Amino acid sequence: MLYWDYAAAAPPYEEVVQTMEQVMRQHFANPSSLHRAGAEADKLIKRAREVCAAALGVQPQEIVFTSGATESNNLAIKGAALQYQGRGRHIITTELEHPSVYESCLQLQQLGWEITFIAPDSSGVLEPSRVAAAVRPDTVLVSVMHVNNEIGTVQPLQEIGPQVKAVNRRTLFHVDGVQGYGKLETRLKEWQADLYSLSAHKIRGPRGTGILYVREGVTLFPLLTGGSQEMGNRAGTENVPNIVATAKAVRMSGERRQEFTRRITPLKKQLEDYISGIPELVLNSSGDGAPHIVHFSYPGMKGEVMARKLEELGMAVATRSACSSRLAEPSRVLLSIGRDRAAALGGIRISLGDSHTKQEVQQLEQALLAAVQSLKIAEGGVK
Repeated sequence: MLYWDYAAAAPPYEEVVQTMEQVMRQHFANPSSLHRAGAEADKLIKRAREVCAAALGVQPQEIVFTSGATESNNLAIKGAALQYQGRGRHIITTELEHPSVYESCLQLQQLGWEITFIAPDSSGVLEPSRVAAAVRPDTVLVSVMHVNNEIGTVQPLQEIGPQVKAVNRRTLFHVDGVQGYGKLETRLKEWQADLYSLSAHKIRGPRGTGILYVREGVTLFPLLTGGSQEMGNRAGTENVPNIVATAKAVRMSGERRQEFTRRITPLKKQLEDYISGIPELVLNSSGDGAPHIVHFSYPGMKGEVMARKLEELGMAVATRSACSSRLAEPSRVLLSIGRDRAAALGGIRISLGDSHTKQEVQQLEQALLAAVQSLKIAEGGVK
């Protein structure tokens, strides 16, 4: 079976696995304990925070470890909204966001906040001036993802952030960087980002750990209480092995970003060119997008049917983001870029990793063609 779902979860680096095993065996003490073993565990967390901060170009005290990007996004959005509700109760986000951002905003909307959802153009890219035009004196937060998790479009953060700040300096700018880090340059200062979310298992780190960058001077209302861990932003005993292994993954994926892009970009182009030549398929990703995500639709054919057929042929692919893959509704992202319901129900995401080869992509191409030919024959019975 060839695995093509790196955007959902990437296999951990061997060094990450070894680090976790070593720390679990040797540093199991609670880092909040006062004895020497606790102090040693706390020292490991401090070092991990320094490593992550160096990779992002920020200060160690600006790094908060969480249980994953879903928690990071929830803390960024709800924590900012609750902390700064005295400034206003208006938030701006986009129709493209991951459910952990989109549904956090919907939850706040139910509690009385006003949410403005900005639509992208037909290619899935936001017009920065439209985002800035929506900013008001009572806008507390703007949240925009770096790379879309379904179709791989890249947002012009270097224009959005400064334009938002030009309208209202007090409006916080949050970036969901889950699918961008390790694939594209991360420029938090240039973007004027106040908050930035990461997930370890998307960059070959362990599951169950995330990062939230919180710019110095920004205060978040904690969603978890009962302890002073993570500078008071998140109560609960720290997962030391995961945190140390996450720092290793952050450093390694950052250092290997350029090599990743050099290797994977031609493979993506090869695959997109092949898909464009199959009349039954509609390509939703583009060459301007992130180097690791290829997305297409088979209009009229449910995505899970295509995914199952490809699995029979030895290929593991996704229908959309893993957090939405069990939903029967059409893709919100594909509808937002103007695809019809048939295309939005028939999406398939292929996400590449640094170990994929040209020969494996050719095997995938053959499987795609075989799947389409097989499903066409059975089309009347499976739609």
